[in-house]
Amino acid sequence: MIQVLLAEDHNIVRNGIKMLLGSDKEIHVAGEATNGREALEFISNNEGIDVILADINMPELDGISLIKEAHNLNPNIRVVILSMHDNDKYVSQAFQEGASGYLLKSVSADEMIFSLKHVKAGGKYLCSELSIKMLEKLSQKSVNSVAENVSNIEFSMREIEVLHLIADGLTNSEMSEKLFLSKRTIEGHRQSLIEKTGSKNTAALIRYAVLNGIIN
Repeated sequence: MIQVLLAEDHNIVRNGIKMLLGSDKEIHVAGEATNGREALEFISNNEGIDVILADINMPELDGISLIKEAHNLNPNIRVVILSMHDNDKYVSQAFQEGASGYLLKSVSADEMIFSLKHVKAGGKYLCSELSIKMLEKLSQKSVNSVAENVSNIEFSMREIEVLHLIADGLTNSEMSEKLFLSKRTIEGHRQSLIEKTGSKNTAALIRYAVLNGIIN
């Protein structure tokens, strides 16, 4: 049985969460607090609390500050922050202070229950909505980084032309005939493309060009 201390200053919200958690036989809301100070007082006077589910915004002592204070009283206690804020700063600060989880108040009952069981088992948990948001940011950052790297490389029109022909599978001799250039010149353009893109070989060069949208 997971013993949970629920710290939330809004009665309606707190009662609603208590009902949700009460639907699971493995979770017991052992105590309630309307602010961080009450939560600390409860911990001091009651043993066996496994997880504190705490609102980030509470009077007297907020959820972030509660994390460190709670660990001073009981290093083994887990703190899961419940918040309306999806700002990266709050998420980062919570985990830096020692939080085991961060949930948005829009989280489903099933995910909330799962998160409490997960952190009780020793893991850390970030709600799915925030996880997806952060993955999208990382993905966009990666795309922008690639685009920036490509924009820093200057290709001549002839190099782009050669690159497309390489992707079409033409040999140096065939490109030489098609472009009316010497085979040595074609080889020079191929080598220049490989060096500019940092590719190890022709296959890597084509892969680079496709990934960066230079060719389709």
